[in-house]
Amino acid sequence: AALQALVFVWTGSIALLGDTLHNVADALTAIPLAIAFSVGRRPANRRYTYGYGRAEDLAGIAVVVFIIASAAVAAYEAVHRLLHPAHVTHLGAVAVAGGIGFVGNEVVARYRIAVGRDIGSAALVADGLHARTDGFTSLAVVLGALGVALGWDAADPVVGLLITLVILRVLAEAARQVYRRLMDAVDPALVDEVEAVLRSTPGVLDVGEVRVRWIGHALRAEVEVVVGADLSLAEGHAIAVEAEHRLLHQVRRLASALIHAD
Repeated sequence: AALQALVFVWTGSIALLGDTLHNVADALTAIPLAIAFSVGRRPANRRYTYGYGRAEDLAGIAVVVFIIASAAVAAYEAVHRLLHPAHVTHLGAVAVAGGIGFVGNEVVARYRIAVGRDIGSAALVADGLHARTDGFTSLAVVLGALGVALGWDAADPVVGLLITLVILRVLAEAARQVYRRLMDAVDPALVDEVEAVLRSTPGVLDVGEVRVRWIGHALRAEVEVVVGADLSLAEGHAIAVEAEHRLLHQVRRLASALIHAD
């Protein structure tokens, strides 16, 4: 972003400015995520009995706000340039800056996605995919420079508007993911997996309610299992313990499971 900003001052490319602002916003989203990961490591207490993992959801809201701001600024600058045309100079430098944006974003995207999948953080994976999308908007800057070089002076602000549309598309996806996390949504396939593990546990006759939620980048489950009515309390408890043991070892990212035996 810093390299692109220098080239923008030199060339006056609005498409490049839009991409630079987008990349700055991406860099800033790492700050609330870092804070959230730090806060989320605090142990649970009598006030926050589930711990501080929800800090990641608050960071997700901050990410959405940053994306909204970058879209607004990029759109304003593109419309202003359309209404007040200006000549873009040093087109080769503009194209190189777009290439820098693409490479930088792709490197960041690969790293964030890999780490996010390793630790089970949907927020970090989403941020990595966001960075990858930004890389393609950087390539659009190269197309804008090519259009100006071919004699279409409006190519630069038009590409700036196209970048704004891409940012809005990313915004919609990011907002959807943050909304689902705030509403305790999970992949239905995960619920199927939990039910399958419970049904395979010896002594479990049926499965009742299954509730799974994300707390930060760890899963917690609350489930009901049906056991024989003629079992002793100790025998029913042993089945519940075995079901919990299987869930924790077979369901990825599950950190806690509360089993109620009916």
